[in-house]
Amino acid sequence: MRTYSPKASEIQRDWYVIDADGLVLGRLCTEIARVLRGKHKPIFAPHLDTGDFVIVVNAGKIHVTGKKLDEKMVRWHTGYPGGLKERTLREQLERRPTEVIRKAVKGMLPKNKLASAQIRKLKIYAGPEHPHAAQSPKTLEV
Repeated sequence: MRTYSPKASEIQRDWYVIDADGLVLGRLCTEIARVLRGKHKPIFAPHLDTGDFVIVVNAGKIHVTGKKLDEKMVRWHTGYPGGLKERTLREQLERRPTEVIRKAVKGMLPKNKLASAQIRKLKIYAGPEHPHAAQSPKTLEV
């Protein structure tokens, strides 16, 4: 018996919308990463991009447990000498709530070229509106 490997023409990509209002950040992001990779499909192959598109709305209304809002730091480097910047998670959620979810999901994807193809299928919006109604996304319960 041979191992089945899906062809690019056999992969069907669906669109899912997730309402992040009141959801815990880590549990939400693991579910998003699972759908982006395609692990929920029977044709999953770790070396192929078999995942679906995910739209996240209300990204500014996520929750974190414990004291992470004030103690967890979000760090990045500008590329210049001495350019290490940092903010608390609370400040980052007020300024750019979409980047909090994007960074958490990106850390859960494989560290190769496949991850860049998968993270492109993630669309995050801070409010309840999204411009992807033409794709007729299905609601995904988390």
